[in-house]
Amino acid sequence: MTVPPAAIFIVGALLIPLFKGKLRQAYMLLIAVAAILNVYFMQDGVYWIHPFMEYGLVLGRVDLLSKCFAYVFTIAALAMTFYALRTKETGEHVAAFLYIGSALGVVFAGDLITVFIFWEVMAWASVLLIWYRRTKASVDAGFRYILVHVVGGVLLLGGIILYMQEPGGLVNGIVPFTTDAFNYASPATILILLGFIINAAVPPLHAWLPDAYPEATITGAVFMTAFTTKTAVYVLARGFAGFTIDGIAILMWLGAIMALYGVIYAILENNIRRLLAYHIVSQVGYMVCGIGIAASATGVISQTAIDGTAAHAFCHILYKGLLFMSAGAIIYMTGKSKLTELGGLYKVMPITMILYMIAAFSISGVPLFNGFTSKSIIIHAAEMAGNAPIFLMLEIAAVGTFLSVGLKLPYFAFFGKDAGIKAKDPPTNMLIGMGIAAFLCILLGVYPSLLYNILPYPAAIADYAPYAAGHVIGSLQLLLFTYAGFLVLKKKLRPENTISLDTDWFYRKGSVLFMWVVNNPLARGTQWTIDATLAVKDFAVWFSKNPVEALGIITDKICLRVLRSSEGATAGEESAEKVLATRIQAYPGEPVRRDPIGVSVLLGTVFLFAYLVIYVVAPHLSVYSMIWLLVVAAIAGIGLRVREMMRGAEG
Repeated sequence: MTVPPAAIFIVGALLIPLFKGKLRQAYMLLIAVAAILNVYFMQDGVYWIHPFMEYGLVLGRVDLLSKCFAYVFTIAALAMTFYALRTKETGEHVAAFLYIGSALGVVFAGDLITVFIFWEVMAWASVLLIWYRRTKASVDAGFRYILVHVVGGVLLLGGIILYMQEPGGLVNGIVPFTTDAFNYASPATILILLGFIINAAVPPLHAWLPDAYPEATITGAVFMTAFTTKTAVYVLARGFAGFTIDGIAILMWLGAIMALYGVIYAILENNIRRLLAYHIVSQVGYMVCGIGIAASATGVISQTAIDGTAAHAFCHILYKGLLFMSAGAIIYMTGKSKLTELGGLYKVMPITMILYMIAAFSISGVPLFNGFTSKSIIIHAAEMAGNAPIFLMLEIAAVGTFLSVGLKLPYFAFFGKDAGIKAKDPPTNMLIGMGIAAFLCILLGVYPSLLYNILPYPAAIADYAPYAAGHVIGSLQLLLFTYAGFLVLKKKLRPENTISLDTDWFYRKGSVLFMWVVNNPLARGTQWTIDATLAVKDFAVWFSKNPVEALGIITDKICLRVLRSSEGATAGEESAEKVLATRIQAYPGEPVRRDPIGVSVLLGTVFLFAYLVIYVVAPHLSVYSMIWLLVVAAIAGIGLRVREMMRGAEG
């Protein structure tokens, strides 16, 4: 009997602090292995439905799409856990396992409420992997990261709430999450889509990724490459494989733009992890484009595009994880992260160099590596759909990928001018984690059927032959011409110690303005509100001690101001000040004063007059007339009181 895969990691994460040393390491590896076996033995169907208030949470919707993503999530978790075994921070291990568990929770979620719950856990667990680096840059990047994801979460929640009000938005207490359930023209669907594409790092909403990932811990960045964006790809494939606006497959074009956008910035980058982070944007672009192609087509073409998306997500997690593991190994052993600071590392870190090149060849689509067998399915789907512009954009992005990750980074880090760095290959546990990923990159490149058989629509690509002679020759030609171009442009591609401005400039500058507003007008307004509230409270307490006397004191203060503004009223002013000071000093005096019957009659007359004015006279007067009447009455009252005070002074 199986259990929700999310529960294995989430419960396991909470128990990690109970173990120490080697026992903890064995325990974490056991969790990852148990999760892989659990996914393997899961049967298709809907399981683990639990009540939540008046709704139902579906924790287990198992089909080929969810199992495909779950397989690679759990396999990556095993490799990355090996890599992270030497991490000393207990909290970092807990955060990583919560992160993995929440990603699996999203993958197997059968309703939108469950998706949202795990979506938020995933965001807050992952930000800890940034903050655990404990530098100012990482703290700042973490706040920017979580700010963006909170906005995404709010959009998602708002969309879900609106969606629940629509026909079919609530079925037997469950908020359905399928492509057929959405009305793509509704505001609810658009909000949900925006919440998803923020996590997919779709430009211009992508800047959080290259901003935050390079600032995460060495192992934290490795975990983050696998789950956030690929979980977003999964939910897009699950819910938006038919999304079009006026017949236009928006996701197809957004994905193609992503593929090019990320490559361009990667070519310009100097920081190795930031360079690789931009390639996450680019490679996820292929997947988003595949989902869009599925929306623009039908039948076998649509199914092929979804297969390509799932296959590329599977392979991307493996080779991108290996790329970040290699970059992390360089930083761990040298303390340097910029290409301008590196060079000649192949002499001192030969195993790391070999493992990196396996990942680089994979992402570049070199034959016999897994990227060749997955990326080509999406490009093949674009070709089947007869979409020449998309086909061309994806091919250009492939050239840029090989140019930056397959040539520029390894040349200047491993084979460039020797920087005289004394280092060695990383510890054994890190090499084992890297080795697992490298082995799978080659295995799935040589035997792609192992991957194709677990895709959502295996029948759709049953006749697809990635190693057809024409395809292999065309790919090799593209790679060779790219290499020739690199040799010619090598000096132009030399890294420089600069910063490439991206769309994060807007929210960096915007955050400065935001903090100014918070620290100045907002803070002052808040303080004024607090002071005003306290003043009202103090006045109410003071007034309640003797309301009649308090009214008299207030009236005398107003009249005294009138006297001060009058010329020649010095004597009356001094006398009035003495009377007022005496009243204030004696306040509150007797809390209850017993007045003769005549006073009660007078008060009754006043209230009767007020009643007549409000309910009899006022309805026949305009608002302005009423205001003038009240002003005249107030002036008359104050005038009478001032006259009385002056007479008292003369007496």
